[in-house]
Amino acid sequence: MKPTTRTDSDHVDHTSDRDCVIAGGGPAGMVLGYLLARAGLRVTVLEKHADFFRDFRGDTIHPSTITLLGELGLRERFLRLPLNRLETMDAVIDGLRMTMVDFRTLPAPDRFLVLAPQWDFLNFLAEEAAVLPNFELRLCTEATGLVVEQGRVRGLRATTTTADDPATDTDPATSTSTDIEIRATLTVAADGRTSALRDAAGLIPDESGVPIDVLWFSLPKPADPPPPTLAYLSPRGMVLTIDRGDRYQSGMVIRKGGAEQLRAEGLPSLRQRIVDAAPVLRPVVDTLTGWDQVKLLSVQLNRLDRWYRPGFMAIGDAAHAMSPMFGVGVNYAIQDAVALSNAIAGHLAAGDAPSGVLAAVQRRRELPVRIMQRIQRAGHRVISRTTTGAHIAPRWVIRLIRLASPVIRPLAARFIGIGLRPEHVTTPQREA
Repeated sequence: MKPTTRTDSDHVDHTSDRDCVIAGGGPAGMVLGYLLARAGLRVTVLEKHADFFRDFRGDTIHPSTITLLGELGLRERFLRLPLNRLETMDAVIDGLRMTMVDFRTLPAPDRFLVLAPQWDFLNFLAEEAAVLPNFELRLCTEATGLVVEQGRVRGLRATTTTADDPATDTDPATSTSTDIEIRATLTVAADGRTSALRDAAGLIPDESGVPIDVLWFSLPKPADPPPPTLAYLSPRGMVLTIDRGDRYQSGMVIRKGGAEQLRAEGLPSLRQRIVDAAPVLRPVVDTLTGWDQVKLLSVQLNRLDRWYRPGFMAIGDAAHAMSPMFGVGVNYAIQDAVALSNAIAGHLAAGDAPSGVLAAVQRRRELPVRIMQRIQRAGHRVISRTTTGAHIAPRWVIRLIRLASPVIRPLAARFIGIGLRPEHVTTPQREA
């Protein structure tokens, strides 16, 4: 473990004590913070940015997450937000359209998947958590290290940035920084796949080789759009078209490390590749006019051997980076948060965070993560064929899959929409 140490030159302007401090205001951190504060615990969530607005983040809210919101009494308020509901998901493979997922086969009432910008989901959680007296969200505050005493994590150190002029947000040239220290019974790393706290705890993920990356971009829908289609796959490539109302959040699968070659070939070449793979986008692809509209998602797949240290736990991407395949990363991160809250809330109320409980949470969540990552690795091998001009499968296999799709649809709906070990809220709500 690599603790943050204090020297004579260090100056900490603020110290506070909490039951739990969470680094990262993504889905895992915000859900965990809400659940623990709802249980009457003193919780602080740190988010290094000034707001939640970030492009090309996971936008899928799965049926199991909607069910969790229902258990918390938040379902109807959430569903009143502007969002898209998908009951089925199609794929076009070598020109053959087939419905691969049918969420209508799931138990009522959550028989759909929601597509909503992640910043809307996080803002919703922040607003709901703000009414809880023990919940604190610190924006513009980045965790930088851990406070460790006698081999146990006792909290974290962070830098909070304040703009001298609010109109400039947090421009380093017009802002001031303050070091703070937050002591807590439990410190949680929910700060993503580049987690600073995970590194500070000396936890190193095992990386799985991934043969693909994804270029993300946004395109308007054609005037006469087809039914909602998750992906177009053929020897000409693979393009994702995720429905966001009047636009598609789109992605093109490329070979790992191939982005620079595509840039060298020029934007017209990229547009042609998109059209070759998804001809339906021909009328709108010319709206891609600059590389600033295209973002590279470097696909990662990794997992920690150990998610915890005494007084410390990693969840979500900090513990296991998931591939964008099936869009389950957000769902699995939220499930981690629920499992941790269920297990640890009572202990935190008594002033303790037993390592045995943290180990049990890892054991509970690690099995579904391992299975899903194994399936994602197999899927990567299939999808990577689209980057080499090869068919993903013989034509007769594709036709057989199409014939079997009525059987596949409900199985895929449960696998994607609910997951391998869905969590339910058991932590009771308590007054502060």
